[in-house]
Amino acid sequence: MGEMPFWKAKSLDDMDDAEWESLCDGCGLCCLNKLEDWETAEIAWTSIRCTLLDGESCRCKDYPNRQATVPDCIQLTPDAVREITWLPPTCGYRLVAEGRDLYWWHPLLSGDAETVHAAGISVRGRTVAEDGIDIEDYEDYLVTWPLEVGEKSSG
Repeated sequence: MGEMPFWKAKSLDDMDDAEWESLCDGCGLCCLNKLEDWETAEIAWTSIRCTLLDGESCRCKDYPNRQATVPDCIQLTPDAVREITWLPPTCGYRLVAEGRDLYWWHPLLSGDAETVHAAGISVRGRTVAEDGIDIEDYEDYLVTWPLEVGEKSSG
């Protein structure tokens, strides 16, 4: 028996930077624009991606400096993960915070950054860039797929 994986052995607060960053599965879901109903606080997801999210790689085009371009970009921290209600059910940070294990397609388990895409979890090929879309038109882009777990087999 090998050593217990760090995400089972450590809390979010105890992880080093490399461990923390590796919990991101690269799905891009948190970089989709969301609409909030001010009366009910209900969150509606859109297929409109942040201007910095690459629609194919599902990675930020300027991760180290993203808040300079997108001031309202949410910086995930252990406290934020515990407080944010809209993290998708497949999010590695959310799963670890809830004491659950990662899914088979997570790169930490599969050893391959492509499995999150193969499993149909990521935003790859399913989004439009926010550039040029009027916020009044965001409702035309509502989607429910960020809330699906997607247990497709890898075969």
